[in-house]
Amino acid sequence: MPILTRRETLVNGLALLTTIAAACEAAADPDVITFDTLYKTFGIRGLEFSDRLLVLRGREVSMAGYMAPPLKPESHFFVLTREPVAICPFCQSDAEWPLDIVVVFLKGASALVSAGQRVRVSGRLDTGSWLDPESGFVSQLRIMDAQYRKA
Repeated sequence: MPILTRRETLVNGLALLTTIAAACEAAADPDVITFDTLYKTFGIRGLEFSDRLLVLRGREVSMAGYMAPPLKPESHFFVLTREPVAICPFCQSDAEWPLDIVVVFLKGASALVSAGQRVRVSGRLDTGSWLDPESGFVSQLRIMDAQYRKA
């Protein structure tokens, strides 16, 4: 067995630490979901979540979209849409409500960006009917404890 010099030992140790750090960083990155991967079918019972989405339930995810115009300038939640919407979705009938939306509940109240600004959201994915006790808003698909940044 060859004897390594002190320098070779340090270089090998540094390479190992770099590999471990990269693996930890990759493991910490949230899974990316898109509007195209939310549902698998639309049937008698309505939209059915995709298998991938159900597997990711409870895990950290990341998703890009557009912030719908909020009810008020500072809020603890907003609606993420595939395309920019110019009108407050809450002010329209549900017949005009976009099918591909995700409700985003922030870690805390935050000033929201202007409509038409693309954002990237990260947080814990949650599915199934849920009533937000603070707003009274009912959702089927949510990203909880979220944060966002301009994309």
